[in-house]
Amino acid sequence: MEIPAELARTLATVVAEGTFDAASRVLQITPSAVSQRIKALEQHLGRVLLVRQKPVRATEAGQAVVRYARQLALLEHDALAGFALGRTDGEADRRPIAVPLAVNADTLGTWILPTLAGLAARHPVVFDLHRDDQDFTAELLESGTVMAAITSQATPVAGCVARPLGVMRYRAVATPEYVARWLPGGMTPAALSGAPLVDFDRRDDLQTGFLRFVGADAAGPPRHYVPASNDFAVAVKLGLGWGMLPGFQSEEELADGRLVPLGGPPIDVPLHWQQWNLRSPLLDTIADAVVAEARRAFS
Repeated sequence: MEIPAELARTLATVVAEGTFDAASRVLQITPSAVSQRIKALEQHLGRVLLVRQKPVRATEAGQAVVRYARQLALLEHDALAGFALGRTDGEADRRPIAVPLAVNADTLGTWILPTLAGLAARHPVVFDLHRDDQDFTAELLESGTVMAAITSQATPVAGCVARPLGVMRYRAVATPEYVARWLPGGMTPAALSGAPLVDFDRRDDLQTGFLRFVGADAAGPPRHYVPASNDFAVAVKLGLGWGMLPGFQSEEELADGRLVPLGGPPIDVPLHWQQWNLRSPLLDTIADAVVAEARRAFS
């Protein structure tokens, strides 16, 4: 059984845009035509491919088709790039390809964007970034939502390859004023059990892991939720609570005294780059640039 390429691309566009109306604008056809294509593909394959809600989402069978469509687009891009060899205007002639990547918030907020900007300046590519915790980004790769991911998972997802990036080290820090108010007797388990902290979101377990390690009641402290990497760091620096910050976001303040370490052990989070196991010059170029910058940043 063959998967019609045009219909597969339509499905991938619907999933990426979230609605039939949005997909119709991208594809420059009517929403009715989009719907007819999806129905035709479902009838052809004998599977339901979309859960029709807002936003739509792919079923397990639909995820396989979306992955196929995106791989096909990537391979087509690489093939067309070969036609432009030796031409100075080849890059300008080609329509940019969208490369969806899954990235954890602290990576997005610290070191990766300059690398992606450099890649976009040199290659016809646009990046569709999906932000999630590093413990969950591999799920986006496995579903076919993204082509590559920065993840804490070292074992390659099926159909993917993995490369180590380095270790992001987090330390518990707070402002001197915060420590004077909430931890005047030092970082004792009893004091930490009642001292406000900052969490990124309800899946952020860095602060909870630190509390458990030092013997504090992890369920006791009041929690602020600040779901953006830079804003999270700012919240800690303003004294809203204590939090685990990487060196990228705390070295300067620790050096001049605006932040102080609470003590206790650092938490090391190994990061890995995983991507589809395709012989794609573009995807390999992106990987090489990201790996090189990560190793420089973590050195």
